[in-house]
Amino acid sequence: MTGIRLTTLLALSASALTLAACGSAEVASPGEGDFGGTGGGGTTTPTLPPGTPAADCPTGFANVGLVAGGTLRACQLPQQINGALTVPLRAGTIYSISGRTSVGTDQGVDPAAPITGSVQGLLTIEAGVRIFASSGSDYLLVNRGSQLFAEGTPTSPIIFTSRQNVDGATTLDSQGQWGGIVLAGRAPQANCSVFPLVTPVTCTGTVEGTSAFYGGNTPTDNSGRLRYVQIKFSGFEISTGNELQGLTMAGVGSGTTVEFIQVHNSSDDGIEIFGGNVNLRRIVITGADDDGLDTDTGWRGGAQFGIVTQRAAGTTSRSAGFEFSSAPAATPLASRYVSRPFISNWTLVGRNAPIDAHTIAHFDTGTDATVINSVFTAATGSVAGCLAIADADTGTSGVTFTSVFMSCPVSYRTANVTLSTAAFTGGTNNLIGTSTLTAPAGATLTNQVLTFINGANETARPVVNAATVFPFFTTTTYIGAVQNAADTWYTGWTCGLAAGSNC
Repeated sequence: MTGIRLTTLLALSASALTLAACGSAEVASPGEGDFGGTGGGGTTTPTLPPGTPAADCPTGFANVGLVAGGTLRACQLPQQINGALTVPLRAGTIYSISGRTSVGTDQGVDPAAPITGSVQGLLTIEAGVRIFASSGSDYLLVNRGSQLFAEGTPTSPIIFTSRQNVDGATTLDSQGQWGGIVLAGRAPQANCSVFPLVTPVTCTGTVEGTSAFYGGNTPTDNSGRLRYVQIKFSGFEISTGNELQGLTMAGVGSGTTVEFIQVHNSSDDGIEIFGGNVNLRRIVITGADDDGLDTDTGWRGGAQFGIVTQRAAGTTSRSAGFEFSSAPAATPLASRYVSRPFISNWTLVGRNAPIDAHTIAHFDTGTDATVINSVFTAATGSVAGCLAIADADTGTSGVTFTSVFMSCPVSYRTANVTLSTAAFTGGTNNLIGTSTLTAPAGATLTNQVLTFINGANETARPVVNAATVFPFFTTTTYIGAVQNAADTWYTGWTCGLAAGSNC
């Protein structure tokens, strides 16, 4: 999606299941930092034969029956999580969310002075846990001042998915079957109504698709840790231009850990970032119907090692690997709190797009981006441009490209040739050439363009030391996300990218 949105909560689907009320202990001292406690965990059930559902649910969860043909006990999270709640890995058990499931309540802009009466929440999800939702109005929201700790492992990822997927009713093209995950934090952002902005930026915005607030003046704000997580078949259009994504991060600070995340078949964007200073590492976005990584309202963070693959067939809608927007229009440009993203080692693989409105990497509204060591490609026969610098403000603020390799039938989107050419050719060690990317062996996503492993032409490109460009980055000796066939960081915890790993 594009543009800057100030959204309010709209009426959500009445199809959400009614939640049985379940409480948990409140945290004694609201504010930032570690919460402590493991309330609501329960004990691990004994080993059960495969296909045998657990007899009950852990304390703090509602027993809502059996799913997956009667083979799993469905245990529903409370819609309001105050204090600490742990979602334990248990034999014969799967978990569900119904409606807007909130962790804590909004604690406001200032961590030292939380809103009177607000409460803090801490949700911990153990490795290997699966959680499903049943409709577009079902989503998980972590409010300002609260935290989510969803930490899987390379062999036991945490999986968020749809009821249809649990019941075996999804296909390669299924999407939009539940809302997604929303993190709201207290880091600065530009979704403000008063200009020029001044530092510190303390204005509050409303997260798209929700009534949740985000923003503040805490760049290092900590919303928790997400590691080795799959988010599948999510994204939902509440109304035109007002959507939930796979993963939405709004005002999320650099104290938050986000790495080894796959978003698969979101009906909107894979990941959208509104402002904040969060950093990302090892990201896989497959089959997003809109943009892969979408940024807006003043995001100032970094993202290293990322794969975006689009569906093979073209559509008449515009969809990009990157869609980077900045701040609301104001004059002069210097008065804006603009986005300053840093990108390293990403490979964007576009579909065979039948219309010029598609772009693999799109930058607009004054975005001041730095892109290094990356690869932009599109399928043979596409009329999409690899690159679009879409407005003079973005050209003025400057998108810097270093060691970027592009290989598309059309290098620059037709409407933006002059600005795009100047930005790309004005960089260092950039090249337009022929892709030699290859696909992983045995991948099961046959509807995807999966050529994201470096070949000879990508390997031959000069490399900039990423660690000298942005402190979060690590040094690499190659461009793109995947160095060669022996580099398998994306396997094991993802679905569809290796033999036997169906989504």
